[in-house]
Amino acid sequence: MTDFLIRNAAAILTGARGAAARHKGPDLRVRGGRITAIGRLAPEPGEAQIDATDCVVYPAWVNTHHHLFQALLKGDPLGINATLTPWLAATPYRFRAGFDEARFRLAARIGLVELALSGCGTVADHNYLYYPGMPFDSSAILFEEAEALGLRFVLCRGGATKTRQLEAELPQALRPEKLDAYLADMERLAARYHDSAPDAWRRVVMAPTTPLYSMSAEELRECAATARRLGLRLHSHLSETVGYQESAHAMGQASPVRYCESVDWIGPDVWFAHLVKLDPDEIALLGATRTGIAHCPQSNGRLGSGIAPIRALEAAGVPISIGVDGAASNEAADMVSETHAAWLLQRAKGGEAAQPRFRGGAGEAGAEAASVEDVVRWGTAGGAAVLGLDGVGTLAEGRAADIAIYRLDQDPRYFGLHDVGIAPVAAGGQAHLRALLVGGRPVVEEGRIPGLDMAALAHEARKAVQALKELAA
Repeated sequence: MTDFLIRNAAAILTGARGAAARHKGPDLRVRGGRITAIGRLAPEPGEAQIDATDCVVYPAWVNTHHHLFQALLKGDPLGINATLTPWLAATPYRFRAGFDEARFRLAARIGLVELALSGCGTVADHNYLYYPGMPFDSSAILFEEAEALGLRFVLCRGGATKTRQLEAELPQALRPEKLDAYLADMERLAARYHDSAPDAWRRVVMAPTTPLYSMSAEELRECAATARRLGLRLHSHLSETVGYQESAHAMGQASPVRYCESVDWIGPDVWFAHLVKLDPDEIALLGATRTGIAHCPQSNGRLGSGIAPIRALEAAGVPISIGVDGAASNEAADMVSETHAAWLLQRAKGGEAAQPRFRGGAGEAGAEAASVEDVVRWGTAGGAAVLGLDGVGTLAEGRAADIAIYRLDQDPRYFGLHDVGIAPVAAGGQAHLRALLVGGRPVVEEGRIPGLDMAALAHEARKAVQALKELAA
């Protein structure tokens, strides 16, 4: 079904800025998988219809940073109360060798299902599960699982040519790759999967795991040059904790962002996950170069990393997007939970900085730091922008019909709302998804993915977690 009419929506948020952030609708027409009209529309003879009475319509979410394989690593007791570096050793590195082809595929499926059920239509996964002699193709599995669900998928091909000390005594699954092998695989993936169309279903991104730790400066420059020759974007982690600042200082660099500038890892074709710990000059440089961010508020909170200065970044000119990060540091790795956290935490950050007037402050503040419309824009149009997918991310004529329709008559958390348009973000929880459409094709129908046996998936997950625990013991 790629031709239909969505009728009688209670509210429509478009993902656009300013006054265009809402549309009165109440109807949207889709032809050939694209939005062709929004307004008060009369049904055409024989036209298929979706009844959106008591529903809110958003653009499908665009998740710009994930680690899907971590869907089987949630709530590990050894990592649950750890900050980033000890958590890395306790959870992702400890369990990594236990991922064979079947467990990796299962984890990817679980993560993608969780995202789809939140209304996410595009997923960028920063997959770093690669090592010499690897017996399965994790890249191919990710593309296959996303295609099976009907989601747009962006592979951020991670990897490293060197390791941190905490990885040194771990098994083959943590051994670094050679740069030639890494770049050869990037060439292979780009030729096989990368589509430069503005509404592409498949994209490939150059994404060494962490600039400060994963490759040498010369290798990072070569990666950047190769990516730009191939027409690929660049992505990585940066400035998640003070550890990045300490490492940059020890390397004789002014700051992590300045280091990235020195190795050509900055610009409008680059976006970084986290960017929590930034100096004012770094914010200015990121903005001047239009380098983007994948804001991951729940993971940053879970690991005690802090709250990224999103308002200052956006004011400087940084493109803002939202990512859920891996489930091993975010046990609610879905886009509704993530945007709810982004809305609240930017306000909390503003309020925390407020000072009383007798101390020279301006009194109470923070509630204006992020509106629901801002958060929807960051999580949809903002995500599409940093991924270079200009044909998706907003509800507008000519755009791909990537649409999430949320029902508000199934859960008392939405009863009594004066402005129903804010419901999924402001009320949080698991909004009932009336439909998720990607390219006009149905992915979720009435809170269910057709053909998916959720009980069987849960059973497989329990078995896989037990096996991983036994292997890591």
